[in-house]
Amino acid sequence: MKAIYKKLHEAKLEIGKISKNAKNPHFKNTYADLNALIEAVEPILLEKGLVMLQPILDGYVKTIIVDIENGEQVESCMKLPEILDPQKIGSAITYYRRYTLQSLLSLQAVDDDGESASTAKQALPTLTDERFAGALEKIQKGEYTIEKLKSSFTLTPAQNEKL
Repeated sequence: MKAIYKKLHEAKLEIGKISKNAKNPHFKNTYADLNALIEAVEPILLEKGLVMLQPILDGYVKTIIVDIENGEQVESCMKLPEILDPQKIGSAITYYRRYTLQSLLSLQAVDDDGESASTAKQALPTLTDERFAGALEKIQKGEYTIEKLKSSFTLTPAQNEKL
């Protein structure tokens, strides 16, 4: 199982912290929703030769990450509650997919509440050269800005020079 752990380690170094993008009006807090997590994680996993699956098997929501080169895998799962209402079970599935993914990769969300403003600034994630090249293309097309790139990622001296 050494290969998958090495790849997961490399992926975690690139993923960094996930930005909170959704609000829970009931608890008056923010969180990173499932789509934000998948958007932040999946491209990096794929770069490392890892595929993420989230099947529902025998009443469990599972998040499984498989090394496509050798079949090694790691997983996290949660048993679904016995609910008959389709909307409620759908919500539970989404919720459990988010939490099994966060748990499996030990993901941290960027703390965006007032308390975090009084603490030291959080480190920004880095970009691979491939992802940096993609960002440059979007900047050239007017779909992204240099300011947004610099405020979202820690750039290497070589990447800053290319800007």
